[in-house]
Amino acid sequence: MHADDEHSDRRPMYDFAVLRALRKREGLTMQTVSERSGISVAVISRLERNQSVAELETLYKLGRVFGMSATDLVALAEAPLAHRKRAARYRSDGFEFEKLEYANTSAFYGNASRGARVSRPEIHRDDTEICWVISGRVRLQIAHETYDLIDGESVQFDAIQEHTYEALEDSRLILLHIRKDKRY
Repeated sequence: MHADDEHSDRRPMYDFAVLRALRKREGLTMQTVSERSGISVAVISRLERNQSVAELETLYKLGRVFGMSATDLVALAEAPLAHRKRAARYRSDGFEFEKLEYANTSAFYGNASRGARVSRPEIHRDDTEICWVISGRVRLQIAHETYDLIDGESVQFDAIQEHTYEALEDSRLILLHIRKDKRY
């Protein structure tokens, strides 16, 4: 069985060993987590070893110790350790891109010949966008502001704004779209 198989009979539906990883990352003992959450050391120990099923209230209390919601904790326990994908290739107004998409992030590796120009290269959600020029020179027009970027430079902006990329030289760039967290 491979790590990227969707279903494995050996893997529990929720793997709360993630609690141990969170606890160790924060430098906390089970006793400290118990004191901060009000959950007994015995329950924490059983959860970390996947010998017990957690109740929602327990997850809420444990999540708060690590600065996260019960939903975030369940998502960590439910998710595989990694997600592997293959990039999709496409062209957009003279720019050639390889694109990877994950739940909250899209990454674009682009090549453009001098003179290539693209406006709003993708349909944007309310994302934060980062443009990092790897080589060449790229002009980024955002509303009434212009940024001429050379290799090694980057800029971050609100992707919902009108924007245009123009390759002033043959260029390579990386674009990241990071979904804004709307939870309060």
